[in-house]
Amino acid sequence: MKNTFSKSLLILAVGGLMVAGSAAAQTATTTSGAGPGVKDPFHPRVNQVNRREGRQQKRIAKGIQNGKLNSQQAANLEKRETSVQNREQKDMAKHNGHLTKAEQKGINRQQNRISRSIYKDKHPKQ
Repeated sequence: MKNTFSKSLLILAVGGLMVAGSAAAQTATTTSGAGPGVKDPFHPRVNQVNRREGRQQKRIAKGIQNGKLNSQQAANLEKRETSVQNREQKDMAKHNGHLTKAEQKGINRQQNRISRSIYKDKHPKQ
């Protein structure tokens, strides 16, 4: 009973973090309307970054659901994802809703590190 309650609480907490992160990402204001989580056919670099963020969010959520990630790990990963989203917003604000190739490369580097962390957290050495 206690374990079920703990898992439910964990899922609610991480869900809240994900919603908060999504809400913060959606409040971004750029002149083109593009931003984290927004698909814009005229900005392929922005779309690539956003698709990848979405896939990583799903990996984190799945790790929580199947019990491979604990609340502390999930919170850390979510914090890092938020950092990437903030960087994307700032970079896009500088260039009227666009990302330069250099900015995309830097964001991809951050996302690669987070991706490796997700894998390591979900597959600890035994």
